[in-house]
Amino acid sequence: MVVLAACSNSANTTTGSGSTNTKDAATTEPTAQTAAGGSTSATGTNTPIKVTWWHSMGGEVGKAATELVKQFNETHPDIQVEEVYQGAYDESLNKMKASMDSKSGPSLIQVYEIGSRYMIDSGAITPVQNFIDAEGYDLSQIEKNIAGYYTFDGKLYSMPFNTSNPILYYNKNLFKEAGLDPEKPPATFDEVKQDALAITNKTGKSGASFAIYGWFMEQLLANQGKEFVNNGNGRTGTATESLVNSDAAVNTLKWWKDLIDSKAAINLGRKTDDTKKAFLAGQIGMTLDSTASLRGIVDGAGSNFEVGTAFLPKASASDQGGVVVGGASLWILNNKPEAEQKAAWEFIKFLAQPESQAYWHISTGYFPITTKAYEQQSVIDNMAKYPQFKTAVDQLHATNLTTATQGAVIGVFPEARQLVESAVEETFNGKDAKAALDSAAKAITEKIGNYNKTVKK
Repeated sequence: MVVLAACSNSANTTTGSGSTNTKDAATTEPTAQTAAGGSTSATGTNTPIKVTWWHSMGGEVGKAATELVKQFNETHPDIQVEEVYQGAYDESLNKMKASMDSKSGPSLIQVYEIGSRYMIDSGAITPVQNFIDAEGYDLSQIEKNIAGYYTFDGKLYSMPFNTSNPILYYNKNLFKEAGLDPEKPPATFDEVKQDALAITNKTGKSGASFAIYGWFMEQLLANQGKEFVNNGNGRTGTATESLVNSDAAVNTLKWWKDLIDSKAAINLGRKTDDTKKAFLAGQIGMTLDSTASLRGIVDGAGSNFEVGTAFLPKASASDQGGVVVGGASLWILNNKPEAEQKAAWEFIKFLAQPESQAYWHISTGYFPITTKAYEQQSVIDNMAKYPQFKTAVDQLHATNLTTATQGAVIGVFPEARQLVESAVEETFNGKDAKAALDSAAKAITEKIGNYNKTVKK
């Protein structure tokens, strides 16, 4: 599986979807209640249950994950979690596939959101809904727009962990230099072009640059209330056809191409790392990136310029849509003893606690998955220090949960994203947008069909 990270198209490292945090700003450590459930040996000696957690969190984000594991182990003597970094999401998933016929695999694994269909179809997991129902766990504390992605047929299959969505970042200094109101960012496609042209024409810098990233096309469609595949984005029935050549998709790509042709924007390729570097260097006025990049971008800009943030632009102000969450969730493997699965569930609950989520959010920039985390003083203080993050939270809460904003569910999502990216590149190079997306849609539909044939019914 050749895969792009869920919300960071850096195409190089995969430290978790969209994470670009450059400083460890954690000031508060999570607390936990001790969980029961240790095993007793034949000699009567209590032996902690071992939970092996495979994840794809590297760098500063990985340090935050390690700290959470440490806190859990210190407060849960009957359970000990061993974290194992397994590389990028696709590497980790391939290793899990190889381990499924043996006992060498994990108890718990972090999987990017676009791997959800495969995880369900694999038959290798125990839905977390089973544990939720068994103890009456209160799901109302979990953000509904985040839980919505991982809910299928009314059942939560995995627990959200690292979560983000895309927002518009803009350089307030360049806005002022171009005669634009720095407190009034563009909200529609037309406004993006107008503001970008003003920056290009009046400052000598490029107005914008958006990485050629399939995730952005999915988001721009969802923001118009449009689905990526048929059958309710694969949620009311198994997806069988790509809708990436819909009128909305074609018009979106034409707008994007027009930004390039009119010199309102420049094309810097597929890597969000490249657009981010250009933005931080003051070379472009606007870019799209993950909310998980916010801390790194604001810190990176420092005193050079003021970073503004805004909702993902809509095709039209009247569009009724929203954003789809990106990131990853935690899945419990069913080839482990029941006690080990329950222990993994205890760890999941610990990670979902407000204190844990406050620490995770502050350390990484990812959304808290539980609403009560926002009541933690550490989060309140962090929001005051980084007011731009309110944009991300407001955008999440302003999104109505529909099949479009829940996100598409297909077993060949990585391949689909690459096909969309190729179509965008072809269009930028002169191919008709409709023709390019028709070809992509046909190829994606064929791959969906081949995948569906492999799934046991």
